[in-house]
Amino acid sequence: MSGVTSGTGSASCRFAHYFVVCGLDTETGLEPEELAGESFEQSPLRRSFKSKVLARYPESTDRSPFNRDAVNMLCMPHGLSFRSQADGREHHFHSFTVAQGDGTRSYGFVHTYYEAVTSAQITTAMQTLHQMHHVEHYSTSSSSSSSPTRDTLYASKALCVLTPLPFLHAARHFLSQLHQAVTSHAAPPLPLESYIHNILYEVPVPPPGRSLRFYGVQGPIVCQQPSPEELPLGDYPLGEAFSLLGVENMVRLLTSVLLETQVLLYSQDYQRLMTVAEGITNLLFPFQWQHVYLPILPAPLHHLLDAPVPFLMGIQRKDCSQCSTLDLSHEANLCFVDIDNHRVDPPEDLPLFPDQPELIQELNEVLLRFGLQPHGGATTTNPAPAAPPCLSSLVLEDLMEDRRNGNLGGEELAMLERLQALARRCGEGGMEGGKTLGRAFQEEEEELNAAKMNVQLREVFAGRFASIFGRYEEFVIHSAPDLESWLGNRDGTSNFDKGSFLSAQPSPHLHFLSWFLETAMFSSFLDSKVLSRWADQEPLQRVFDGRLEREHLYDTFEDDPGNRRYRKCSVLHKSAQAMERRLLKADHTAIHPHLLDMKIGQGRHQQGCFPRLQADVLAQGHHTNKRSLHQSKLLDPSHSAVTQIQRGFVEGLLSECRLKTRRMLMERMGKESVELGQGEASITGLQENTLIHSLCDLLERTWGHGLLLKQGRSALWSHLLYCQANGEKMELPSPAEFPGQMSNGLDTQHNPNGHCNTLVSLKTIEFLIACFTFLFRFVQTMSESLSEVGRARAWIHLSLEKKVLSQHLKLLLANQNLIRQLYKPHAFLLREEEREQFLFHLLSLNTVDYLCFTRTFTSISIPYRVVITPMKKLSIAMTMSNPWVCVSGELGDSGVRQIPKNIQEIFFQCQNLGRLSTLQLGQENSGLLAKCLVDCVIVHNEITGHTYRFPCGRWLGKGVGDGSLERVLIGQLVSPRGEEESGRWTGTPPEQGSPPQSGRMGGLVSLGRSNSNRLSSVQVQEEMREAVNNLVKHFHKAEQERGNLTALLCGEGGLVRSLEQFLLHGFKSSRLFQRSVFIWDYVGKWTADQMGDLRGSTELCDSLCHYANAINASPRNIGKEGKFQLLVCLGVRDQLLPQWLPLLAESHLTARLYEESALVQDRAAVNSLSRILHTLHEFPITLETALIKGVDL
Repeated sequence: MSGVTSGTGSASCRFAHYFVVCGLDTETGLEPEELAGESFEQSPLRRSFKSKVLARYPESTDRSPFNRDAVNMLCMPHGLSFRSQADGREHHFHSFTVAQGDGTRSYGFVHTYYEAVTSAQITTAMQTLHQMHHVEHYSTSSSSSSSPTRDTLYASKALCVLTPLPFLHAARHFLSQLHQAVTSHAAPPLPLESYIHNILYEVPVPPPGRSLRFYGVQGPIVCQQPSPEELPLGDYPLGEAFSLLGVENMVRLLTSVLLETQVLLYSQDYQRLMTVAEGITNLLFPFQWQHVYLPILPAPLHHLLDAPVPFLMGIQRKDCSQCSTLDLSHEANLCFVDIDNHRVDPPEDLPLFPDQPELIQELNEVLLRFGLQPHGGATTTNPAPAAPPCLSSLVLEDLMEDRRNGNLGGEELAMLERLQALARRCGEGGMEGGKTLGRAFQEEEEELNAAKMNVQLREVFAGRFASIFGRYEEFVIHSAPDLESWLGNRDGTSNFDKGSFLSAQPSPHLHFLSWFLETAMFSSFLDSKVLSRWADQEPLQRVFDGRLEREHLYDTFEDDPGNRRYRKCSVLHKSAQAMERRLLKADHTAIHPHLLDMKIGQGRHQQGCFPRLQADVLAQGHHTNKRSLHQSKLLDPSHSAVTQIQRGFVEGLLSECRLKTRRMLMERMGKESVELGQGEASITGLQENTLIHSLCDLLERTWGHGLLLKQGRSALWSHLLYCQANGEKMELPSPAEFPGQMSNGLDTQHNPNGHCNTLVSLKTIEFLIACFTFLFRFVQTMSESLSEVGRARAWIHLSLEKKVLSQHLKLLLANQNLIRQLYKPHAFLLREEEREQFLFHLLSLNTVDYLCFTRTFTSISIPYRVVITPMKKLSIAMTMSNPWVCVSGELGDSGVRQIPKNIQEIFFQCQNLGRLSTLQLGQENSGLLAKCLVDCVIVHNEITGHTYRFPCGRWLGKGVGDGSLERVLIGQLVSPRGEEESGRWTGTPPEQGSPPQSGRMGGLVSLGRSNSNRLSSVQVQEEMREAVNNLVKHFHKAEQERGNLTALLCGEGGLVRSLEQFLLHGFKSSRLFQRSVFIWDYVGKWTADQMGDLRGSTELCDSLCHYANAINASPRNIGKEGKFQLLVCLGVRDQLLPQWLPLLAESHLTARLYEESALVQDRAAVNSLSRILHTLHEFPITLETALIKGVDL
């Protein structure tokens, strides 16, 4: 049985807060809507005029203060319009939303129709305007077919209901019935005041998990609210949104919203704008949109399109105009949604939603189940409101309600069944004056199916988020002991272990997830989770966590999230059943509309004219002066409000820049490194790309704020082009405008106290201008496939990598005259103080090293310069025969590059090699005279300015050293400040460099006994453990975070160097091996002994001999050191090295050549080393081609 309930009480418990009438105010007369953007060339009947709030009931409420200007604009977003009798006067429905000061939203539902103008003053004014327009644009003999002098004049009027929840269908039915009562020949059963009073004060909000039936003018209306365990109320038809755009476009749009791009909806139909916007935000569960949300942007508020923040807004298309006619300052990160043409244009490089193909397939199945085509382009129109049913139809509908609620006895039930059978036999034949019973059944079935489809589509996405973030609580960081300390250090506290979370995700999902973890949407979600320790949990998060708990209870999450398989949602049918039960059987019934204590003679019915209601019987609300400050400012078109909003945008950009640069520094160096100015880099390549992409987005939004003139989609690139067009020579700014301590080799002046002055020399500024011009021209010459947005991002990446981004932007802003021509007065770039702070925050990024350009634009051609440096302390001329180099990096190698005779420096151009790792240096075998003691090789990237030093410190030539004619050198990224500092790091150490160790300068120097004698056995073993530990840590990092494996194997402190120290420890004498000790001589002697003793040969011995012989047979002359290095690398790769060491230690040769105290004679030390090396077996080790080239195994 359904209970009878009343809505009397606080406004938050009532179904509706306000009933509003907007339209033509005959007392104030006609006022053109100047901000509508219309031309006076148009006929007065096609122009927009200012509308007014004619009436509202009640005046105000406690919980929801009334915002007159906002409601008026949103009820009639394009202003008041007129029609003649000859024009079409279709009525239409749309909805809108208004955000309150506390972030909650209220919803407005508007039924707009045309009402005859009875004011002679208005009619005369329109006639005058029409005649003036007619005289100006037509000859005196012509006539206009739609002259208001002959036709009845009609003006638009809006009836609006404001509700706290999105009861779309219920409010639409109520307003439709109200309008039908106004336009009907017969008066309604009760005065209109009775129905409006009923919905304002006597109809409550349905309790959670229940449904409610109340009565409009012509029949019952049902609304419902989900239970606390279900998805929140979402009454907007998702099926219509998917039909308009298509499944793939909807997923693409949702991805753009999740990543907080700027989203602009575009349609002729206001309700389509609202349907798509609300549909998308409903799919965000459990997350919530945190930025500007105006699905319907009224004409007076079009200045908000200039907002330099993420937004979701919608504007009306005018007379089938194209999107190209829109003047948008922000396009670089804009998702443009042309609803009427079924098109979504997302920003460039938008990542795919996780498991997007499988998700699209599942959504297609849901749509097909309900008879909808999944492909976009199906036009959906708002169904015309049905004609008012006659009394017989109303009686039948009441009987149907009673049947659902179980209130019919046997006789009545039998009668109803016969009536239904008759209706089915009659089909579409009908009862005179109203819709047929069959049509009523059909409409009810359509609404039920739409509600079920809504739930199932939302459940699919909720299941996706539950799958992706099913274990998110394991990565939440609860570092604050109490609420006050957390609030006090909110900006400096990380609530989520993003690196660990990303490392546990499937690699195809990382691009999207790394971006999403940086959004305000996700940050707000985490803040709510942390706050739940001290306060009540947010409703959305409580529902989401409850679902995750049930998933964990049934153990539906896979143990390895990195290899997670796509699983379809399993609760679609169950969720739809709960919705169906509530809609088919109402749990509660509201008080019926009834007669009120009204004055006699008022409220009289006049067909087609909405009456002036009796305010005294409808004004029962609580009066209050409370006002939603935040939203009222955003929706206030006055000059003072616009100025304040723009000031807020400027402050927001500056704050965002401060937070982004701080975050980039903390992620790059670690918190301690930021404080101390040093530290090891911990950022992954993926996270670095994400942060730099967000910086590019910030710069685009900053340069787009207040922009008047633009070339292409990118505001920043447009500014660069304007600078170029205004002359090749840039304005020379004053040295006082530049901050001191500029990095990247720029000259600075020091005072006697050793501190850096704040002024930069004019010579430095001229150098900056030359660098600026060079970078801009280089980016212009890059691939033609790059768009304006892509070129702007390339310029930002390159300037950031060269540590000149802040300085170059400073130069760009030096021409203030040009900026005043390009920008509006309120633009951020014209605010000097904020602009300087912005550049100062960007300057802090010069303290760390980035390879963002090198690793992003991998297919471009880069010029390199190679310089071979001989050892300076020996005055020996460098004599080499046909020398050559081959430079290798993470993206490939340069191929062999010949060096001309008697030349130590060459230039070559090749495809971007990425970060350089190794360099092969060699010469031909031309006798004993071709030799050189090489100190190092320097490779310089002519575009990025990076310099790599490849230490050598050994001879290259036959008859000297180990007789090598080819060296494989390991590179180090060094400071570009000069040769005297070429061995120092800048800012952060290189990601690929070998761990710093004391001892030799670097590279592979000569291995003599004196080196090993300096180290004790404990030190040698510690170095060995450290080298293996570095390799283990390398493979335990995320793939994007790993450095150069070759450096860990062959570089300073690497595995090869440590094992050499181990084998050299305790060696008796070097007399058996000429003047120097080389481990390869020992290996060669052991191999020869084993091959001579065939009886003691084993499979393991054969493998070592096979590898040694293959290395000796290689056509490359890499010397004894290179051969031993190659043997160690191959042994580690093929998991043989731990077995070879005991074999060497147990041989008779070892006992003869090593002292008893030697580590190789210590069985415990050898076994310990073998166990340590055995830990590397679980990792796949891939060797660079430069190491193993020419070896046939």
